[in-house]
Amino acid sequence: MDTSDIKDCVVIGGGPAGLTAALYLARFLRSVTVFDGQDGRARMIPRTHNLTPFPDGIPGQELLDRMQSHARRYGAVIQTGTVEAVERQGNAFQVRTDRQAVLARNVIFATGVFNHRPPLSARDHALGLARGLLRYCPVCDAYEVRDKRIAVLGSGTHGLKEASFLRHYSPSVTLVSPDGAPGTARNGIRVLQAALTGIALSETEILMTLQDGETRPFDTMYVALGTTPRTDPAGCLGVELDEDGHIAIDAKQKTNLDGVYAIGDVTNGIDQIAVAMGQGAVAATAIHNDLSASRS
Repeated sequence: MDTSDIKDCVVIGGGPAGLTAALYLARFLRSVTVFDGQDGRARMIPRTHNLTPFPDGIPGQELLDRMQSHARRYGAVIQTGTVEAVERQGNAFQVRTDRQAVLARNVIFATGVFNHRPPLSARDHALGLARGLLRYCPVCDAYEVRDKRIAVLGSGTHGLKEASFLRHYSPSVTLVSPDGAPGTARNGIRVLQAALTGIALSETEILMTLQDGETRPFDTMYVALGTTPRTDPAGCLGVELDEDGHIAIDAKQKTNLDGVYAIGDVTNGIDQIAVAMGQGAVAATAIHNDLSASRS
């Protein structure tokens, strides 16, 4: 194996976590390649207001463009590609995409999660996000919908917890179950028992039609249908998962496998850009220190 062809690290995922890790590694004078499938959740954000350098907010795509440019300035390689497999080869890992194969001493999984979506076409889903009628993260943007009529699409403990969180911001919060569920108002939250049968958008409202034939208008709807961690191909490599299906890590973002790290929403924690960026910095620093120690 020609060691000159081995990268210090390959980052799988081009969201805020992965791009932060790439920036740090590049500034540590480490060779790093990011494979970006261009399907992460940050791209969907119309405008985030939770990042302190941007008091007026910044669209998710613009944030990613800036982060890519920043990392590339210091030598990080960022390529579009979907990683299909990661396999250990001696003291390195072979990372195969739909276009090429790269060898690396370390791998960072920054693959995020899938949102479980409501029954909307791709076009209406995009329109709903752009108009602020459809939302996924109350921690991110509940401030923007304070005192509005809020629907929460969800059921069980998860749906109720999200509705309770939003109740802090508005007196009008309604929990709507996709399949219908018995329930009564609690903690100021209205619970609709009829199942959801349809969702439509206007310019300013989201309209939810129920099995009993009634259509209810809301100013915005939060989707509380859960997520699925994107753990392939990490799971096939033998990376351990926690009880919730996220990649298990230690305080330095290391997995159970030497040279394999995980950062961002694919790990279990608060799904926030600032948190993901911090994890990227931690993992990159750990990799740099381990590489330095192995050569001393």
